[in-house]
Amino acid sequence: MLREMQWVSYADNLGVEIRQCETEGKDVTGYYEKAVQLRKQGLPFEQAEIEAMKLHDELAGLPIREDFGFVEPSGLSAIQKECELSPPLAEYRASKEEAYDKIYGAWLGRCCGCLLGQPIEGYDRGYIVGLLKDTGNYPVSYYISSDIPRELREKYEIVDEGKIYGSNTVNWINNVNYMPEDDDTNYTLIALKVMEEKGYDFTPEDVAEIWLDCLPYGHVCSAERIAYRNFVNVIAPPESASFRNPYREWIGAQIRSDLFGYVTPGNPAYGAELAWRDASISHTKNGIYGAMFVAAMLSAAAVSEDIEEIIRLGLAQIPRRSRLYGKIMETLDNRRKYTSWEQAIEAVHQEYDEDSTQDENHISFDWCHTISNAVIVTAALLYGNGSLEQSLGIAISAGFDTDCNGATVGSVIGMIKGAKKLPQKWTAPLKDQIKSGVDGMGLVKISEIAARTAAVMEKNEKNKVMEEQ
Repeated sequence: MLREMQWVSYADNLGVEIRQCETEGKDVTGYYEKAVQLRKQGLPFEQAEIEAMKLHDELAGLPIREDFGFVEPSGLSAIQKECELSPPLAEYRASKEEAYDKIYGAWLGRCCGCLLGQPIEGYDRGYIVGLLKDTGNYPVSYYISSDIPRELREKYEIVDEGKIYGSNTVNWINNVNYMPEDDDTNYTLIALKVMEEKGYDFTPEDVAEIWLDCLPYGHVCSAERIAYRNFVNVIAPPESASFRNPYREWIGAQIRSDLFGYVTPGNPAYGAELAWRDASISHTKNGIYGAMFVAAMLSAAAVSEDIEEIIRLGLAQIPRRSRLYGKIMETLDNRRKYTSWEQAIEAVHQEYDEDSTQDENHISFDWCHTISNAVIVTAALLYGNGSLEQSLGIAISAGFDTDCNGATVGSVIGMIKGAKKLPQKWTAPLKDQIKSGVDGMGLVKISEIAARTAAVMEKNEKNKVMEEQ
């Protein structure tokens, strides 16, 4: 199959769609059997796609069970009505230097976490912890290198041409001269472009337009690739998010939302609103909530250093009767139940399946879903004690979507601390450069991108930025 066909084949996506509908509270009795039967028929590709489309549409029309117990709207006003009253937050006031340092720290932290998790994305926790322990890097104290003894390279299948899901040998720290391209950072850059070109009044349609202009189709995957396909087929937001999109609650929107928190310091509700405008082009329900949760946390992190307060301020921006809200609250409550982060992460593994492979006997789903990964982000923040190193170590040692979770955790810690307080051993290897697939942002300085972000932030009169005295 052509690389560009990955994620968009209706027949290949059918199992994920059934699993998605099941988690949304639909009765999918008989549909797994229908999917298996379709596969067994061995129809020509075009005919199989037609039959699969019919099943996708049938599934879309199924009602939510009356006993489902969750209320999960996708529209902004409906979401806001379902939210709890937001806790009070101290007023944001910062000098230009302080504001820039916070934003630069968030950019650096995001890059550090993403880079740490890149080489092990797609591998399970056993592989990751085994590699870390065998290389003397557990608990994590530095990036992961392929410069290890031959027997370990063979044991962990680290070969010269690269055997890493979604990446290649450049992502090992011994081969890095800048922050390599990754969708986690592409999306943060494209969000900056949206804010620079469209301002604070940007619409979901503006986001879709800039994607088409500046972000190549081959650089996106899962829900974003489906949305992209829908755009070019003249299916506009919000329908672009839901039409035959089985990945609509996957992690994509959650990893796109950081910048909207960067430019709304001290105003989690506004950060969440901007994140909704972006997320709604490709995601629904909890897929959207993950984006709003992260953006709101970053808005709060510009003002507060209290991790639990930051998490609760993020939670206040998502529906209190949603699955995501319930699982994040459970993680907060378990902080008293599980005294170590290993216990907390083990609980995640007891509930969710981290296996990222997919065949006719297994449906890859939880490893890249918003909820499972948001729980890991929350646990890493709670047990990381405000330390970049400890927090990132927990995030990537947990398995699941390692680079995404590392990036989000690093972003929050970087915003709290600011660039000047981040350890040089983590930031120096980046050499203040980031590569991307975004048009006009091929290889750029992270410090310059941070300055551009600060300039956007200053244009919002809600943000009180003072001239240096």
